[in-house]
Amino acid sequence: MPLQEHCFRLHLSDGSVLKTQDYVVAELGLYPGMELDGAGMEQLRTAAGLASAKNRAVRIVSASGVSQKELERRLTQKGETPEHARAAVEWLAELELLDDAKTAEQLVRSAVSKGYGKARIKQILFEKRIPEEYWDDALAQVPDMEDAVDQFLSKRLRGRDPDEKELKRTIDALLRRGHSWQDIRAGLRRYSASLEADLEEPYE
Repeated sequence: MPLQEHCFRLHLSDGSVLKTQDYVVAELGLYPGMELDGAGMEQLRTAAGLASAKNRAVRIVSASGVSQKELERRLTQKGETPEHARAAVEWLAELELLDDAKTAEQLVRSAVSKGYGKARIKQILFEKRIPEEYWDDALAQVPDMEDAVDQFLSKRLRGRDPDEKELKRTIDALLRRGHSWQDIRAGLRRYSASLEADLEEPYE
């Protein structure tokens, strides 16, 4: 019986229920009351499993930028078999819907728009399991960090000259966002020349 658009719920003779896509039903020529032998049932379960992996892969890719390795890992975490997860990844790659180089560029653009520095961006590429062979080209998009640091300082300090504790918290926040101490120090000097004396060795 139809479950929702493009999806069916198949009630099997052993009482179990199998959800699958309409194209699986069409490809296998299934119809109500049809009897399947052992080989036919195995074919149905394999086809339904692969369809599930593909459907889930499309949803994941549509929601966020992921690498091939990350998508495969997430599919297996969701319960797909390693074989079906790998097949779904290869299927999307063949359709040019999953490209690690393009995903790396997408992740870098997103991180830059959030004001992250290079260290944090590299961490994101690592966490998303982007192969390192794509890092250099993607990181070449990262602009000078002056604007990102200046905007952060302006928003956080709002024209105030920070005391020692607030200055440390501000520096630590920028370090967590992946900015280098050199870029942070230059930004603080641009923000206020009076901070020069406070920008010494502890952050070198």
